[in-house]
Order: sequence, then C-alpha cells, then structure tokens
Amino acid sequence: SRDFSNGYLIAEIFSIYFPWDLKLSSFENGTSLKVKLDNWAQLEKFLARKKFKLPEELIHGTIHCKAGVPEILIQEVYTLLTHREIKSIQDDLVNFTDYSYQMRLPLVPRSTASKSIKDNIRLSEVLSHPNTLSNELKVEFLLLLQMLQRKLSRKLNPKWFEVKPTVGELTLHHLPAQSTGRRNNSAISREVTAPV
Repeated sequence: SRDFSNGYLIAEIFSIYFPWDLKLSSFENGTSLKVKLDNWAQLEKFLARKKFKLPEELIHGTIHCKAGVPEILIQEVYTLLTHREIKSIQDDLVNFTDYSYQMRLPLVPRSTASKSIKDNIRLSEVLSHPNTLSNELKVEFLLLLQMLQRKLSRKLNPKWFEVKPTVGELTLHHLPAQSTGRRNNSAISREVTAPV
C-alpha cells in the first residue's frame, strides 16, 4: 500500500493512456506527506479535466496507507480506463479499518480500544486534516466497533466470559405449558336490576 500512497504509480498508469495530457516529469516519487498531497492534487486536477471521478475516501485511504484500499483504487482506475467492471476482490463491506481482520483472530490477541485507534488512525491523517471534529468522529467510530466486537464475542462465547442469563431469558425457559384450547371464561354475569 505504501507504493501507491504517493500517487506516482497511478500517474504512471494514466500517463500510458494519456501521454499528451499528463507529464510524468511533474510528479515526484517521494514518501513525505507534502509530496503525496502534491501528487494527488495534480492527479485530481487531471481527473477533473478528463471528467473522471475517483472516490475521495479511496484517495485519502491510499495516501494514508490503509490496508486494502489500493486494491479497490486500482479496480476503480481499471473501470475508468476500460469502461468494464471486474469482480470485486473485497468480500465484505469496506470501512477502512482492521475490524474484519480482528474478528478472525482468537480472543486473546485482538486489539484493545487504544491499540485499535493507534492502528486505524495514522499520523498523516491527523496532520493533513487537523479538523478536531472529524478526528473525534473517527475515534468514536472505532470505539463503537470495539464495543460491538466485544459484545459479539460475549454473545458467541458466553462460557468464556461467564455470562449469566438475564431474568427475562430465565423466565422464557420456565413458561407454563399452554392450555389445550379451552379458555377459562370467568365472565362476570351482569344482572339487570329493575329501577325502584
């Protein structure tokens, strides 16, 4: 994923298809955040001139080396250039976190909440988008995923966590048997009294 993060390889692909419109000499093959942002800004201008559109979250995910994002970006570039769809290599919904990887791990080596935040939010993201609110929302989303992961683990493996059933769950198991179709009509008879 680091190979694609600076946009140089994507520029190289587009320069093969559009050699007169995109000069590879204007791109730098570096690793600093400034180089990455400059290269992608040039690519976005080129794509806008050609009326091509790459999803913003794919570009940001590629810049910040998110796992699995460059593969999806290459699929999008292929679709833009050839006008053909290819079968997706992603099986599940993409959320640019390591949630699906964590769920495949046994319980003990799974990430804690703080490790999950560290693994899924890169320093380059914070530096390139210093918006405090968006960073807080990312952290809250990761904490929510962590909480859901823990709840799911407890639900799937209750004996490992010594989870005791709730009162509601206990009463469901001890319901009285249904009667055999007879209804117990204890209707109150109404007597009509004559007025005096």
